[in-house]
Amino acid sequence: MKHQRIKGWLWNALVALFWLGVWQVASQWVGQELLVPAPAVVLRRLGELAVTWTFWQTVLRSCLRIMEGFLLALMLGTLLAVGTSLSKGLRRLLYPLQSIIKATPVASFIILALVWISTRHLSIFISFLMVLPLVWSNLYQGIQKVDPKLLEMAKVFGLSTGKKLRGIYIPSVLPYFLSAATTGLGFAWKAGVAAEVLGKPSGSIGTMLSNAKIYLETPDLFAWTIVVILLSMAIEKGMLFLFGVLQRRWRLEQPQKGGRL
Repeated sequence: MKHQRIKGWLWNALVALFWLGVWQVASQWVGQELLVPAPAVVLRRLGELAVTWTFWQTVLRSCLRIMEGFLLALMLGTLLAVGTSLSKGLRRLLYPLQSIIKATPVASFIILALVWISTRHLSIFISFLMVLPLVWSNLYQGIQKVDPKLLEMAKVFGLSTGKKLRGIYIPSVLPYFLSAATTGLGFAWKAGVAAEVLGKPSGSIGTMLSNAKIYLETPDLFAWTIVVILLSMAIEKGMLFLFGVLQRRWRLEQPQKGGRL
């Protein structure tokens, strides 16, 4: 197992070196730092940014805003999935809303939202809006696909609602929830940064990207783009680790309850 992990790290390092080489060749071929700065220039600029307190304040503000929208979408999406599963009338009433959110481009929502929402809260709203239909539709499908035989067995044995939730619904729906959460996190991050680029709230990653583009500071533009990519990967890995722990704990808890629902 350890040997395979080391082998995986080596392959990842080789792949990274390959693409850094491609980047270096492209930079030398273009021959203009304004268009394609060399990797060393960008990494040096990233190092200069990373040792400043302003950099970490900016990263923290953007992360908190985007994660706030993401978590709000998880909560409301779960409630809507349960509500529309229990009520066909509610499902018919809210289905057009879900379809509209899915079909409308992110940029359109950002421009419309700028009319009503302050730039400080824009990334929260856009992240929330992009993740909501994904969580809602995934959990709704998960609830609909719960094994009816298990529900019939629970009815025969007269199990309480709490026991049905713990023993049937949550284990069945959990994979759908995890899939929606991990996919939605990527959507939230991309949409949230895009909202910051257009809205330009003070002290945000999107504003730094926009300023770097306006003032033709290409190394800064590349450096902040790398920050966005690294943060997205780190948050996603952290989320997957957390969900993995929760899933293992849930599975381990079942036998401790006597193996019964």
